[in-house]
Amino acid sequence: MPTIKKPNQHFDATLYTGNGSAQSITNAGGFQPDLVWQKPRSEVASHRLVDSVRGVNKSINSNQTDAEATDTNTLTAFNSNGFTGGGSNAVSSGQTAIAWQWKAGGATTVNTSGSISSNVSVNTTAGFSIVTYTGTGSAGTVGHGLGVAPSMIFIKTRSNIANWYVGHSSLTSWVYAIEGLNTSNGQSSQPNTWNSTAPTSTVFSLGTEGGVNTNTRTYVAYCWAEIAGFSKFGSYTGNGSTDGPFVYLGFRPKFILFKTTSTVNTNGWVIMDTVRNTYNYMDLQLYPHLTNVEAQSSTYAIDAISNGFKIRNTNAVDNNNGDTFIYAAFAESPFKYANAK
Repeated sequence: MPTIKKPNQHFDATLYTGNGSAQSITNAGGFQPDLVWQKPRSEVASHRLVDSVRGVNKSINSNQTDAEATDTNTLTAFNSNGFTGGGSNAVSSGQTAIAWQWKAGGATTVNTSGSISSNVSVNTTAGFSIVTYTGTGSAGTVGHGLGVAPSMIFIKTRSNIANWYVGHSSLTSWVYAIEGLNTSNGQSSQPNTWNSTAPTSTVFSLGTEGGVNTNTRTYVAYCWAEIAGFSKFGSYTGNGSTDGPFVYLGFRPKFILFKTTSTVNTNGWVIMDTVRNTYNYMDLQLYPHLTNVEAQSSTYAIDAISNGFKIRNTNAVDNNNGDTFIYAAFAESPFKYANAK
């Protein structure tokens, strides 16, 4: 029995069109988000992430190394059923956009489980926490509040120019990381990122890598743990065929993030979802590391089915023969309640 019967009460994706002035965006799940990831679909523009821990108007971009910026045109309020955008709303008037939204725990608490104190907003039901901390320059640990070990972590310094760093349970080990969300880099040996130590149920470890732990720099970490019937973090091996791999999730996905770990055939990050593609196959792509407009082609075809997804293309981006691909997926509906489309 899935613990979350209505996934859109914890994660949702909302389409909207900019109007050039402040506007409220309502999600179908009727929840107050704590992380909003916005991307214009029809114009070249950055991916912008705003969360309730850092506060409204505080934006960072997944496609850039820039430090956190104060931007009153991105997001001005987290509402009970969505959010309010500012003047340009991160998308020009008449241009289409999408906002992926996650629910954490609202108000923050101080977490002293690690050697480095953190401020945490956590949703243990859905396995998501937002963590802020100040680096020390020495190896240490940071409390994440999830109660189980996270399967995926994004970290970005807020105060300085630097790459994002990504950890994932299906990389070779936690000696490895992807540097970063803003690049097409594959995995690489990064013993100073996670201090060669897997996360535990209470903390994640940091070494002395400047992108995650420079003395006095401030950081934000987004941490996700796997929840049966709601989220899944894993890997598959591409076969280069239109009869591509089937990946079992235990639910019909609403959102899938892909990335090859290869250091030879490096391709960037890809996001696909069933909000932009309401029927199979899914063929609309957005790229977290790029400002590109939304791309559409049958060469990207993927089927979202009741218990997972099936690759239907030969594209190297998500099915290069012999390459390993990591993924993160969030549910549209658990398998027990899923309908074919």
